[in-house]
Amino acid sequence: MNTYMAAKSGGKNALRLLILLIPFFLSACFLVPHKVDVQQGNYVDQEMMSKLKLDMTRSQVLFVLGTPLVVDPFHRDRWDYVYLTGKAGDVNRRRGITVVFSEDKLVRIEGDVVLLRAAPDLQVNATGQ
Repeated sequence: MNTYMAAKSGGKNALRLLILLIPFFLSACFLVPHKVDVQQGNYVDQEMMSKLKLDMTRSQVLFVLGTPLVVDPFHRDRWDYVYLTGKAGDVNRRRGITVVFSEDKLVRIEGDVVLLRAAPDLQVNATGQ
């Protein structure tokens, strides 16, 4: 009879422990939801920018920088390269580059990345970094 009582009280303790631990483990699932890193747009670095030269054609700029994120149909001579990064729900603009053409030749670069070796005739308007 003694072993029966010990087994019965041990079972009650295990059941109590289980009842206490289930809410604890379930609450861990809801404490911090996982947020995915978001990276969108065109990543343009200093090396890519240093390859740009005055009077490059659109196809040459396209080869160096890739497809622009924004091609405005009302400003055909302007391409915008934008790079966004952050967590889901909190996306920040990191970089923005604007490439301006005249008669299908590169004439000006505006934006956040500064050229390392700019051509002397190429206009660069840097607004950051």
